[in-house]
Amino acid sequence: MTITAALVLYSITWFMTLFCVLPYRTVSQDEAKDIVPGTPPGAPAGDVMRRKAWITTLIATPIWAVIAGVILSGWISIADLDWFGRMHH
Repeated sequence: MTITAALVLYSITWFMTLFCVLPYRTVSQDEAKDIVPGTPPGAPAGDVMRRKAWITTLIATPIWAVIAGVILSGWISIADLDWFGRMHH
């Protein structure tokens, strides 16, 4: 795995984890009864992105390490994922 591939894998893992983390424990402006003019009532109340980014990093890093370990070990290869026999062994 090249450095570029590792960075791409990490960024994909990080953003997919972020999309899973975002809805948890988020209080909307409507729930907080503090709607800022010009924003939708469902927008988050307060600054939550810094905390969500740290939580995402703490969750995504071990997930990335496991995926990278599997790829680097060769335990699962691209040929193993060729279910339709399109690649020549």
